[in-house]
Amino acid sequence: MKIAARAAAIVAVLAALVAHPLPAGASEDAPGTTRHTIAMGGWNRPYLLHLPPGTETGKPLPLIVTLHGGLNDPEYVRNQSGLDQVADQQGYAVAYPEGFLGTWNAGACCSFARWAGIDDMAFLDKLIGTLVEQGVADPRRVFMTGFSNGGGMAYRYACERADRLAGIAVVSGALAIGCLPSRPVSVLAFHGTLDPSVPYTGGGNMDADVHFPFFGVQLVMEFWRWVDKLPALSWPVPGGPDGCVGTGPGPVLVALCTQQGGGHEWPPYASEMIGRFFAERPSLPAS
Repeated sequence: MKIAARAAAIVAVLAALVAHPLPAGASEDAPGTTRHTIAMGGWNRPYLLHLPPGTETGKPLPLIVTLHGGLNDPEYVRNQSGLDQVADQQGYAVAYPEGFLGTWNAGACCSFARWAGIDDMAFLDKLIGTLVEQGVADPRRVFMTGFSNGGGMAYRYACERADRLAGIAVVSGALAIGCLPSRPVSVLAFHGTLDPSVPYTGGGNMDADVHFPFFGVQLVMEFWRWVDKLPALSWPVPGGPDGCVGTGPGPVLVALCTQQGGGHEWPPYASEMIGRFFAERPSLPAS
């Protein structure tokens, strides 16, 4: 598609969103899964919020912000991940925000959100801030996870908002932006060796018009280990299957679960492991 035509298409979509904003979400949070919106510059961006049964009003919970993959939506990653069940068992609130035309502006990726210059950082800032202000989320225990393009967005958020996250988990995602976090970040990653979309060993192009190769997954994990000043990924991860190695005991942990022969997918064991990983991370310092 020509650049001018692509820009015109994006402008048309944005105009439609402004003229016909998405319906407002539920006015009050309740246990279960409810639909809400965040007003962003004249148009409303939707998200799903899941609260476990028995949630007490005014008692903040640890929050997992879960970002769907490219050209997917919140309901898709909700079903794909099964994080509602983890939340119910382990006592998390889970927010599932929606990207612009199913995409996130993760830096060098991905398509619509990047082409339109969508400020997804501001959206996620406001989403988290809103849930903290409403007493839903504990500001010292905010976590983020994502699949594919959503995983890349989780990496970007950790790079630029390290002081707001107690940890991230990325499934089949790519680091697609320059990164210099302000503090150490705990990172758990899952990746298949036969992933055709985000190659395990790197290569390919980050986007249709970004002719820059993906970094190899192990190189990305070495970066996080280096920036966190941690030892090599050589320790088995407690409770993880074969192929999961980390930097060893300590409050900050970098770990990678390599799925031999795995593709571009959310492993069935990942969500329960993500819940435990987050639970074991220390809270952020009090502000």
